[in-house]
Amino acid sequence: MNGGLLVAGTTSDAGKSVVTAGICRWLVRQGVKVAPFKAQNMSLNSFVTREGAEIGRAQAMQAQACRIEPTALMNPVLLKPGGEQSSQVVLLGRPVGEMSARGYHGGRQQRLLGTVLDCLTELRSRYDAVICEGAGSPAEINLRRTDIVNMGIARGARLPVLVVGDIDRGGVFASFFGTLALLSPEDQELVAGFLVNKFRGDVSLLEPGLDMLRGLTGRRTYGVLPYRHGLGIDEEDGLRVSLRGAVRESVVAPPLGEDVLRVAVCAIPLMSNFTDVDALAAEPGVVVRFVDRPEELADADLVVVPGTRGTVRALRWLRERGLADALARRAAEHRPVLGICGGFQILGEHIEDEVESRAGAVPGLGLLPVRVRFAREKTLTRPSGRALGEPVEGYEIHHGVARVTGGEAFLDGCRAGQTWGTHWHGSLESDGFRRAFLREVAAAAGRRFTPAPDTSFAALREEQLDRLGDLIEQHADTDALWRLIESGAPRGLPFIPPGAPA
Repeated sequence: MNGGLLVAGTTSDAGKSVVTAGICRWLVRQGVKVAPFKAQNMSLNSFVTREGAEIGRAQAMQAQACRIEPTALMNPVLLKPGGEQSSQVVLLGRPVGEMSARGYHGGRQQRLLGTVLDCLTELRSRYDAVICEGAGSPAEINLRRTDIVNMGIARGARLPVLVVGDIDRGGVFASFFGTLALLSPEDQELVAGFLVNKFRGDVSLLEPGLDMLRGLTGRRTYGVLPYRHGLGIDEEDGLRVSLRGAVRESVVAPPLGEDVLRVAVCAIPLMSNFTDVDALAAEPGVVVRFVDRPEELADADLVVVPGTRGTVRALRWLRERGLADALARRAAEHRPVLGICGGFQILGEHIEDEVESRAGAVPGLGLLPVRVRFAREKTLTRPSGRALGEPVEGYEIHHGVARVTGGEAFLDGCRAGQTWGTHWHGSLESDGFRRAFLREVAAAAGRRFTPAPDTSFAALREEQLDRLGDLIEQHADTDALWRLIESGAPRGLPFIPPGAPA
């Protein structure tokens, strides 16, 4: 078997990432050797592979669904936004420079098509099947000429295409039809059919519409996936919790002790790797919220300043909103604050940045004895060690080089009182370390909170991935999906006018 499939979507956030992961987990449970692939990803939520390559975290999650190690081949192009109109371009796991959207789509992107096709070919030589994820919508006709992630990769590799639509948003039939009708005849030949995502209610009420859609397009619907809470793992395109005060999706469980712990995460600009707090949200009795006002820190037992692609910009934002003063008061009162990566740099005394913001010398919040200088070379590592008496692992993605001048050692950073800082992403996924850290936080906050002794973040992640596989197995036509992956799009699919403009 040398199969493949492109999972496209009618919109961003239609569910492509989780559907791709679900198909991968379903296939691997059938004994298929499978890998994920996304030619080009735009995300601030990234991961470091064992060979030191930076890729989108969604592809790392999909690799876990396949029960394999992630590699740079699975996400050859990663774009990390640094402002409204520019992004850092990461090619095969390494940054190669900053580029405006106009410059990238004006020629650079199309020149990368050969590179991404080579990566896909290499994966297909190693695995029985490769499940590819698209980006945005394949019907973005303004970008089709330079597309390398949707129909460009489908045409280049002759992949069948499954279009996912989020029915919870409404208008899914119009979205399916309109997406197809805006593709060229050559692109339409590869669109095999549709998958409805996030359906609530009685499927029998939807079936007449699906029959009419097939009559209009000549294409079948391969499944109707029901709405499920808590499946938004490792999102890539920004915060699903972007509304102020929203609570991070987590397993609902009562606290083991008498009190809950309240965690407030500062929703700073260009926030990166916000999934660092998922391990906290997975703990029974820990409530995680994203906030943007100083008064929302008042009842928090722990405040997290997360990573960011714009350290100096986020620092300015914290000052403008009054959050910097609120953090300083917390530190003076010995109330817990944790800075991760860019958040760690913000908590330091001084930042010298001629690379990311080019702002030069900028004073930090002065809550940790740390001085930061931005280097052009990006640090991409998978460190491990011990802290608080427990083994811990993480990963680092940063240009800032920190020089710690005091305080107590904490991972690669330091702590001063109840203010903690580290560059290590993912450290809270180490169960023993997370429990030890939460005990420290609870004691400092005066909360009678007890971490659950048996919470395994890795096991919870596996359960989530199995739930995604169950969705595909139970609610998709897996026989038809198997034929599609193995044999490609059916022949003789009708053209739906008007097609893409010339």
